[in-house]
Amino acid sequence: MEPLHELLAITHRQTLEFFVVGLKEVSEADVDQRELFYNASVLAHYAQVSTQAAVDLPAPPHLGAVFDHFVWSDTLQGDPAMMEAAGAQCLLLAGFFEDQMRRRHNIRWYASLGAGFFNRAAAQQASDSKARLLGMLARHFEPWRQRHARLSRELRDQAYLLNRPRG
Repeated sequence: MEPLHELLAITHRQTLEFFVVGLKEVSEADVDQRELFYNASVLAHYAQVSTQAAVDLPAPPHLGAVFDHFVWSDTLQGDPAMMEAAGAQCLLLAGFFEDQMRRRHNIRWYASLGAGFFNRAAAQQASDSKARLLGMLARHFEPWRQRHARLSRELRDQAYLLNRPRG
């Protein structure tokens, strides 16, 4: 049973590295490294957070949930951390899960909404460095969304993701 546990037990760092490598493969060579690592961290985080998580902000099951949580209820508009989370969730669902979301949601509208969330988070951010990063993510939302979608399609097209352990 131990070898199976080792095969399936993945750390946050391994998950982050997986998405860094994947995003590098679908990105241009001159892509901003801070943006790349931020995007990889979004994918790694939501790969490890359930839609039913009680401790952390749960992964949204669909774009409608993002709308209900962050737009319909405007109580979180003044919270930069929540605006950043909303932008990240739009990026995840409109990007990585674009093919699944497209049937029920207007992807372009949610991309615009996500960029707006990052803009609001940047404007409210106390740290200048973090504000600049969030502002860049807002300006480059669409290219990153497309990279997420491309990575998702490439991963689905791969026959096997797990390598056999060497004994």
